[in-house]
Amino acid sequence: MSESATREHWDDPVATGARVVAEGVDTTHRGILYLDGIGVSFDGFRALHDLSLVVDEGELRCVIGPNGAGKTTMMDVITGKTRPDIGSAFFGQTIDLTRLSEAEIAEAGIGRKFQKPTVFEQHSVFENLELAMKADKRVIPTLRARLAGIERDRIMHTLETIKLLPESDRAARMLSHGQKQWLEIGMLLMQEPQVLLLDEPVAGMTNEERSRSAELFLSLAGKYTLVVVEHDMEFVARIAHKVTVLHEGTVLAEGSMASIQRNEEVIEVFLGR
Repeated sequence: MSESATREHWDDPVATGARVVAEGVDTTHRGILYLDGIGVSFDGFRALHDLSLVVDEGELRCVIGPNGAGKTTMMDVITGKTRPDIGSAFFGQTIDLTRLSEAEIAEAGIGRKFQKPTVFEQHSVFENLELAMKADKRVIPTLRARLAGIERDRIMHTLETIKLLPESDRAARMLSHGQKQWLEIGMLLMQEPQVLLLDEPVAGMTNEERSRSAELFLSLAGKYTLVVVEHDMEFVARIAHKVTVLHEGTVLAEGSMASIQRNEEVIEVFLGR
């Protein structure tokens, strides 16, 4: 989505269906995703502490850190699964993520992919994308629906993007693990998101699949904003424009992969010597 189109989308409460501005909050900030001073605790365990993060529109941001650093909880806050105890979280200038449900956040334009792919195994690749299309999902419209030319073109374009056009008629259950991951990303794209949150997207993939995934993510950057949580440092080095390192629920370091690899604190707590 273009910058101008995105700005219009944010400014139109009808388009978002989820424009919520907290009273008295200054929402003048940069970035399509803006987290400021986020804190989350679970039964006395502090999962996030004073976490602040800004992700610019069209950016490909990688988030790394040891187990328990708060990566998943951060994603949960962005998508509305977890409410922060303190802090601000905004999508663009006007959408207060802390006051919306998971469904409202998804409708506003934030899509999330978990580590394990979830696809309709019995349906074809094409049908999976058709079912995922952003449309009226009520029963009667679904039964009456006839795939219009423009909708078919969208599906074909998405198949080309995720490199599954030759597999369009195959049942999803017949795909490799990597292909299922790409199909689920395609299903997210059919929802017309602005931001894609990808949780360990190359876990379990072959070397060839990881290489193709890197190509896919780099091709999506700019058109979409990508936040990739990943443990595979070789993969991160291939795709990262900017890396954020989390440790004990807060940002330890941020910058290029080269600067992160030289950071003494990061080496000590995560990368090792």
